[in-house]
Amino acid sequence: MPHPEEDLRLRLDLLHGRPGAVTATITGTNNRIVQALLAIHGFEPVDATTMVMARIDCEEPHYAGLAARALRAEGIAVDITPKLREEIDTEWTWANYPMPWCSREEIREVSNDAQRIYDAIRHGRLIIHAHAHDEWTTVAVGTYRDGPSIHLHGENHLRTETARYDNPVAAIAEFERLYGGAVRPGPAPATSTERYAEQARTSSPDTADANPALPAAEPVEVHAAVTDDHEALLNDFLESHREWGRWRTWSDETTHAVHESLVLRAEFIHEADPDEPQWRIAAYESPVGERLWHATATTTVPVEIMRVLLDSLASADAAEIAAGSQVSEAAIGEATRPLADAGWEHTVEGRWIRWQAPGDLPAGVQFDAFAAHSHHSALPTWTFWGGDDAGTPGWALHFSPRAAASVLQDVAFEVANGFAPKPVAARPRGLNAACRTDIRAQPTPRAGSARGR
Repeated sequence: MPHPEEDLRLRLDLLHGRPGAVTATITGTNNRIVQALLAIHGFEPVDATTMVMARIDCEEPHYAGLAARALRAEGIAVDITPKLREEIDTEWTWANYPMPWCSREEIREVSNDAQRIYDAIRHGRLIIHAHAHDEWTTVAVGTYRDGPSIHLHGENHLRTETARYDNPVAAIAEFERLYGGAVRPGPAPATSTERYAEQARTSSPDTADANPALPAAEPVEVHAAVTDDHEALLNDFLESHREWGRWRTWSDETTHAVHESLVLRAEFIHEADPDEPQWRIAAYESPVGERLWHATATTTVPVEIMRVLLDSLASADAAEIAAGSQVSEAAIGEATRPLADAGWEHTVEGRWIRWQAPGDLPAGVQFDAFAAHSHHSALPTWTFWGGDDAGTPGWALHFSPRAAASVLQDVAFEVANGFAPKPVAARPRGLNAACRTDIRAQPTPRAGSARGR
């Protein structure tokens, strides 16, 4: 390798001055040598003098430190800002890491393997044929160009290869056998970590906003600026509803709110990832019976919507709420009546019925008829969403087929109220008996679905 020019200099810094990605700014002539060396260590060009390293495992400072040592060994002057130096010198580990037997270096090895898989996918070296949701994570099947076919399990820094096959046909067939109706074609939607990394690699540090905006907020008053204090909501709910007891898991990462009847339960994950459910609601036939319906809510669901959901669970007979509602045209109509009253338009597209907030505001409700009548499908029947679009929502609230129509109606009213183009008459939280007569008259057979886990 030719000796670098004497005026070449490299400055490494945190992107926007905060953890998340590392920028490399090159000064001097003939900087192609530096660019080539940085590329070996995971940096990618943004412009002629700037490169960025954005990973999915939060290890950018560690690998930036390795890159600095390698470039200095080649005689290139490297400056590291104090903030980045502090990050390089700070040892940390993942909270509640699912492989607690791993040492810090072994954790880095696992994460780096996940990074290689991620890079192979986004650069087209690994073609993903299909994906599915397995419990609370994502699985996929793909084939390397000029290489084997593989099964993948997990997301971001926990994605691992679980099986290899000689050809795509065998890999896909086994994948479909394992995951059945949950299989969907192509790769899964990008996680928030992957989206942030992509944004970091494609925006110039000189022109990017040092405090980039979150996905477009709703241009309304009720849900526009949510503090997302779900912890306080959980505490308030348990304090005001003494018939619900608090249980904490041994690992201290999850709190369970359980009704005294033991047929309604709410699980709250204290440090959930942005793409993972923070709330899981489950309704059971009996304390030891099968799960009848369930719901999940991401960390970004507005607190007021979650408050209405919890209050709705607690505002009527627990066994009646737990029994849920049979899917029927009348039940769907009653559950979504607040949307129609607020001027939401609905469309029917194949198996989906979709309601859109007025004026193309970023919110909607979706009913999946296929999922509603497929007892073994992992797909949600009801999806309430807001922010961006239905494919990549800022927040999402999912319900299974047998969800109580009265609960759905409460949530629909709150969502419609929050995205109304004009003031909407206020309504007390909880069940409205006058509005629920038809819903409660619906038959509620007790044929259970999957047993709660």
